[in-house]
Amino acid sequence: MLQACLNGAREPGSHPSLPITPQQLAADAAGCAELGVTSFHLHPRDVVGLEVLAGPEVATAVSVVRAAVAHAEIGVTTGAWIVPDPVRRAELVLGWAGLAAGRPDFASVNVHEDGWLGVAAALRDAGIGIELGVFDVGAARTLLDVGVPAGTVRVLAEVQPGETVDDAVRLVDLLVPLGVPILLHGEDDSAWPVLDLAVARGLDTRIGLEDTLTARDGTAAVDNAQLVELAR
Repeated sequence: MLQACLNGAREPGSHPSLPITPQQLAADAAGCAELGVTSFHLHPRDVVGLEVLAGPEVATAVSVVRAAVAHAEIGVTTGAWIVPDPVRRAELVLGWAGLAAGRPDFASVNVHEDGWLGVAAALRDAGIGIELGVFDVGAARTLLDVGVPAGTVRVLAEVQPGETVDDAVRLVDLLVPLGVPILLHGEDDSAWPVLDLAVARGLDTRIGLEDTLTARDGTAAVDNAQLVELAR
């Protein structure tokens, strides 16, 4: 699977084509869907472009994108930087259960963040799949110790900027014994080398303006659709 990660936590204006509004996200999703993408990860925003976990904004972003790509799966973030209080974060996520057409199919939960197990439980109770974000060896070992929460659909092996393919290999090798699908991806300078490693190892991967603002040759990316086309 090739997932498209459309915007992430990047600041509005950090790239001319970075989608922020629901309509912009939907247009980008439609363009990527024409290239065969069936899984999307996005970060809903409020009217001034700030990331949110509140139900109304999440529902609007997801439902507008879903109308454009009706047969795709749509995921969002639960990043702790958006709502630092883990109890409040889990409460907001649990509230997504009643979002109807605006309810995400899955959401990412970062294992290194305080309260991640509570957020994962809230997603499970809301009937939303869980992507477990594992940023480093320490988080991988935590997950190995605790076990995979019920409702997990995949583990995101997330290789940070400045890290290498060797770092990616070590992370994946730790996660394989969990026995769940692994989506391997990098960020910024690690994005393209790690994507190629994922393909070589037969793993799911992703690409989009969340992960890189540049094409393979280092030039500025045109938009999400160009990144998907290059990845394919």
